[in-house]
Amino acid sequence: MPAVSAPAIVTVKRARIESVDVVRGAVMVLMALDHVRDFLGRPVSPVNLATTTVPLFFTRWITHICAPTFFLLAGTGAYLALTRRSKGQLSRFLWTRGLWLIFLELVPERCLGLQFNFDYRVTLVLILWGLGWAMIVLAALVYLPDWAVTTFGVVLICGHNLFDSFQSSNPLFIFLHAQGIGFSVSQHVVFVAYPLIPWVGVTAVGYGLGRIYSWPADRRRRFLLRLGLGLTAAFVVLRASNVYGDPNRWSVQKSAGMTLVSFLNATKQPPSLLFLLMTLGPAMLALWAMDGRTPRLLRPVLTFGKVPLFYFILHIPLIHLLAVLVCYLRYGHVYWMFQSPDVNNMPITIPPGWGFSLPWVYLMWVGVVVLMYPLCVWWAGVKQRSSNPLLSYL
Repeated sequence: MPAVSAPAIVTVKRARIESVDVVRGAVMVLMALDHVRDFLGRPVSPVNLATTTVPLFFTRWITHICAPTFFLLAGTGAYLALTRRSKGQLSRFLWTRGLWLIFLELVPERCLGLQFNFDYRVTLVLILWGLGWAMIVLAALVYLPDWAVTTFGVVLICGHNLFDSFQSSNPLFIFLHAQGIGFSVSQHVVFVAYPLIPWVGVTAVGYGLGRIYSWPADRRRRFLLRLGLGLTAAFVVLRASNVYGDPNRWSVQKSAGMTLVSFLNATKQPPSLLFLLMTLGPAMLALWAMDGRTPRLLRPVLTFGKVPLFYFILHIPLIHLLAVLVCYLRYGHVYWMFQSPDVNNMPITIPPGWGFSLPWVYLMWVGVVVLMYPLCVWWAGVKQRSSNPLLSYL
């Protein structure tokens, strides 16, 4: 009998949605601005009306869009993965990737990126922790109808502010709903910076949003435009009413600029309904604006959007290294940059007189993004050329 050759194994890569990558890449770039300000800016709270300035507040405010968009598009990406995975395969991928993100948060990202030490007296659980748990929950939700997953997310987003007046030190309540110390024993503290409930809801809504990318382009664009305008208008109306959606009310201040700051100063942790309306509305408008018509100026951010976790993992230690270098040039010592003994001194201990003005912060931010670009180009090329499934975890 003639030999029968084995069929060729063909690996099919999913065509990426360019508008999703552009928007995700743009928010990754903005995220670096906030982290440069954290490490190298003056140690003044940008959201405390008693100490902030209008430029400082808006430097922080423009980066508010980052986390909601990141969680939203994580859900959207999960839905789009159904073009190459069954629901069972997708579920397994989501919970294993979720566990991987939690590990990254608690060990390499925390020790080698954020703090440059292995001091576990204080453990912050941040965005990768929240995103990891959101993926684990989504791993179960994918077996439900799309409308049920979306409804689940909307209920969490719209309803969690009903518990704003409820106070509890119960660790479960802290981890789910309230930013604060979730666990404390002896000299070890776990500080929950990303309570889970609202962020899980955003990821679930993002999963439902993924369905629109099977629609005709004109219908999808109309939907994104109307949804973006509707969410933004809902924020303005609900915020103006001062009735529901945020535990902190706005008020008239000593100047028009500071009154606007008060109006826009929605609560990020846990993300209030108003915070999410304020950020997801513009995110939808950005998806609409980029759908099928990416401006040449924004094409470089496509690269960042294709490798968001790689970018995230590397940009924080890069910023920390920059802070170490600046600290040495300024003081001749760098030990502050490796110390994080308590919640008030995280991720570094602030040296005396530390911090740069906003123009310097913006300049260093541009430098960090420029340095990140060739690294991300290289990694995007590696992922494009390889069919190794493990690469999908970074």
